[in-house]
Amino acid sequence: MLRYVARRLLSLAMSLLVASAVIFLALEVVPGDPASYMLGMNAQEDTLAALREELGLNKGMVARYLGWLGGMVQGDFGISYTYRTPVSGMIADRLWISLPLAVYALILSTLIAFPAGIWAASRRGSWVDLGVMGTTQLGVAIPNFWFAILMVLIFSINLRWFSAGGFAGWDDGLLMGLKSLTLPAIALALPQASILTRVMRSALLDTLGEDFIRTARAKGLSRGQALRRHALRNAMIPVLTIIGLQFSFLLAGAIIIENIFFLPGLGQLVFKAISARDLIVVESVVMLLVFAVIVVNFTVDIAYAWVDPRLRGRR
Repeated sequence: MLRYVARRLLSLAMSLLVASAVIFLALEVVPGDPASYMLGMNAQEDTLAALREELGLNKGMVARYLGWLGGMVQGDFGISYTYRTPVSGMIADRLWISLPLAVYALILSTLIAFPAGIWAASRRGSWVDLGVMGTTQLGVAIPNFWFAILMVLIFSINLRWFSAGGFAGWDDGLLMGLKSLTLPAIALALPQASILTRVMRSALLDTLGEDFIRTARAKGLSRGQALRRHALRNAMIPVLTIIGLQFSFLLAGAIIIENIFFLPGLGQLVFKAISARDLIVVESVVMLLVFAVIVVNFTVDIAYAWVDPRLRGRR
């Protein structure tokens, strides 16, 4: 198991190095000069030169990449071109909103999908199965921002149970913070729960058709017992894959939801940084999100080895 983890850690480090180079080069080819954008078209050349010197824009590409990479390793993401504040502080302030939102939505998605998928698989072909599949098809087809707008109309404007937007802050207490994130989390979770339910059902049905399940049934286990004791764990590989992908999507892809609910998270920060052409902020946030995706994939790989010990010996 230790060798398996070591191989995955080496793969994680190489993936991060390649991703950092790709992100840096992709933003380097974007036309335009950040200093000219910040100071305006009528700025004097000596003023532009001073700003480029201050921001390090006059250094070579390799030197700037190595400086940016070394700073990130030490937790220093540089200074924002627009806000003139450390990028690490800006990210930290917004990460405490985006990360709990992603975790909250993933928990809701899993709590909905697991029972629904198991229930549908255990009653294949029944009206329960058809109802669950029909509902999930609707959930997949409807975009999450439509769910968000609908919930604002129902629960904020009509019922007045939740605020229409904004974030109360964790200083007001855990419950108030979670209440501010509830509607956005539900809007993000419903489409993901629909996808996960269908994957869970399909994986369970495939596993229930295996020979070892028929052997377990022949030994006297009921269909429900065979499902719980044998099929569920063996069906977890594709389910874990989807959960890992969903967390990455929920963390990195909540820009629209954060803007609908006026949440000052990473999505809104990236949107504003792109508008202001604040490349150091864009690079740092995108790299952080890539790091989160790679770490989640690493965690899923470790979960694979725990669920299926046969994977531990593979090269």
